[in-house]
Amino acid sequence: MSAIPEPLRTALDLASAGVPSLPLRRGKVPFGNCRSCKDGACGGRPVMKSAGPCRCTAPCHAWAAATTDPQILASPVWAPVWREAVAVAYHPGGAGLTVVDLDNAAAVAWACETLPTTRTVRTMRGEHWIYRGAMRSSNAVRPGVDIKSLMSYTRWLGPGIGRMANLPAAVCALVVKEETTPGPGEVVSSVPERVTWERSVAAGCRHTERYVRTGLERGLALVRARTESGAGSQAFGVARFLAAQHTACPGPCGLAAIGEEIVAAAVFVGVPETYARRAVANGLEAAVERAA
Repeated sequence: MSAIPEPLRTALDLASAGVPSLPLRRGKVPFGNCRSCKDGACGGRPVMKSAGPCRCTAPCHAWAAATTDPQILASPVWAPVWREAVAVAYHPGGAGLTVVDLDNAAAVAWACETLPTTRTVRTMRGEHWIYRGAMRSSNAVRPGVDIKSLMSYTRWLGPGIGRMANLPAAVCALVVKEETTPGPGEVVSSVPERVTWERSVAAGCRHTERYVRTGLERGLALVRARTESGAGSQAFGVARFLAAQHTACPGPCGLAAIGEEIVAAAVFVGVPETYARRAVANGLEAAVERAA
């Protein structure tokens, strides 16, 4: 029996810990799509933002290929890729985590002054600060700082050191863009692109899909009923209540998608999107802190 390539061995270890992983090729980037998936011909995978029908068994679509299934990782389809892999990446959001990627010494100094301490992994130029909890990913949220969580991947550089803290509101606030000038054809309170909660983004949720959807729809109705005032506060309360239902779940539970639906409901009744996002982020964070 041939020896297991070191990157595959690392990926299998991560899988056993519930961390979805994928191979990286030379240049430390994901492998390209197969012929069927090239240029989006497959329509994309169901777990992607634009959910499509693709169920390709090859490591296509970058972060969306990350998996904890050892049979897929060690499958014949993936074998040639592992022989060429130079590193391993993981999908933080899929593991219920958020990575604050600090790209230089100045960014690290800012984090030390601003953010709560947490598990830290050294990189070639800076550090990765890892928090428990998933959120929307965003690059260049400030000089030298990227947020890697949902719909993104991060290179695996080891487990790091220190105790992992819960995702703080200060990190969530980094992805809130203060926009003073609306885009062409838009207004400040235009309804954001609709993102809906689906079971595919909640692989670690202990609740049934019916339970989650019923609770979410009731919460959205409460927000939409606030047509005169109080929709922002209601959004905060709904986010906090719904997130609290998942504190005992192993995760991920798709709380980011739930939050997006609450934001859309608040914006629909006139709450500025920036305010709505802040209220929902604070509500989700409040539930996590209360459970800690």
